[in-house]
Amino acid sequence: GVSHVLTLVLQELSLLCKRDVNGVGMLYDLLRSRWLQALLKIYECLQHYLGKRPVPVTPQARALSREVIELLREAPQSGEIKELRRLLRAPHLKASPARGNRALLSAHDTVAQKDFEPTLPPLPDNIPENEEAMRIVCLVKNNQPLGATIKRHEITGDITVARVIHGGLADRSGLLYAGDKLVEVNGVPVEGLEPEQVINIL
Repeated sequence: GVSHVLTLVLQELSLLCKRDVNGVGMLYDLLRSRWLQALLKIYECLQHYLGKRPVPVTPQARALSREVIELLREAPQSGEIKELRRLLRAPHLKASPARGNRALLSAHDTVAQKDFEPTLPPLPDNIPENEEAMRIVCLVKNNQPLGATIKRHEITGDITVARVIHGGLADRSGLLYAGDKLVEVNGVPVEGLEPEQVINIL
């Protein structure tokens, strides 16, 4: 693994250090540092974990925990059962839908069910034939830039995509093109808005 390769490199560098080769001492100290060793161990553990391709035991961990809590309520109340109930009811373990927060089990179920994308409304069935074609585009940014610029059309006043930056999120998705008219962004109609206001919504 990576740690074994690093060990061999350190052995070679230690020989060069004795010869006082320029800059080798600093490199040797860097590769021998504890934080780098720890990072490499974490990396190897993650690679080993990904190689196994683990799958969740159940996609309904929250529902299962509620069932367990109900069963424990009817069981003889020993110290272990009370502690288990307390752990399963802890706020960091379960989520409160009323408050909208996601705790450990809720996050587990989201990942297990692969429920990552926002839900889009269905397209209406009775679209008139003479109406312009419209696409609903879903792009999840994750704090990265959209990779496209917008402008106001000089004649119509519509907000349109001016340019799609090569290699950006919009370009990689293949869903946005220069000249596309923006009608709504994140549920907000853009008619009458300035391009700067639309950028803030994006």
